[in-house]
Amino acid sequence: MKLWVMEEGCQPGDRLPSEAELMERFSMAKGTIREAIRILEAQGLVRSRTGPGGGVFVHRVSEERAAALLGNYFYFQHLSIDDIYQIREALEPEMAASLTGRLSPEQIGQLEAVLAGYAVPARTAEEERQQHVDSLRFHALLAEMSGNPLLRFLIRFIANMLSQITVQRRLYEPLNPELWSSGMAYQARLLEALQGEDPEEVRRILREHMANAHRLMRLQEAAVTPRFLPEDQLL
Repeated sequence: MKLWVMEEGCQPGDRLPSEAELMERFSMAKGTIREAIRILEAQGLVRSRTGPGGGVFVHRVSEERAAALLGNYFYFQHLSIDDIYQIREALEPEMAASLTGRLSPEQIGQLEAVLAGYAVPARTAEEERQQHVDSLRFHALLAEMSGNPLLRFLIRFIANMLSQITVQRRLYEPLNPELWSSGMAYQARLLEALQGEDPEEVRRILREHMANAHRLMRLQEAAVTPRFLPEDQLL
């Protein structure tokens, strides 16, 4: 039925045919049609409404719902910092480079406002936790400004996964002033470069930023759970 909806060019808000019409169209029993509708509802592709004007309507899946469903899969995959940064280091420099010289003054202001939220080093574990989350918001917001919807979704999803891992595994303890200071410095340089005309410079800064953050986050991960790091790197 999902393929039929796509082939018909149905748009969000369009009403599907009645149950009887669907049974006739697909030559299926009532129970089969209802189960197909139930599956599509669980996937967020249709929504049922009762009462006058009710029925089954095509529904646009939100980014939040899609990310939540995908996150449920990775919940059992035991992702490591290495897994996360392997993807970040490949995608984010290219995404940022594509935005060079294209951001509006309003967008620059939005990014500057995020940076201002953690302009001073954390004094407590709770502040450190929040700064980790806020610094990832900078990257998620930058991805939101990308014109590539797939790249935007992937980067925002990965940033959210890293945020969850940081909080769940308490990777914000102990306090890490180097992670804060280097992250702030790289993000400030990146913001300046984004306003220029050299995409290679933007790409280089973000590559260095990702490599440095990867190194520091691995050390944070190792401090909490030494099993994540090979023995030769603990010496």
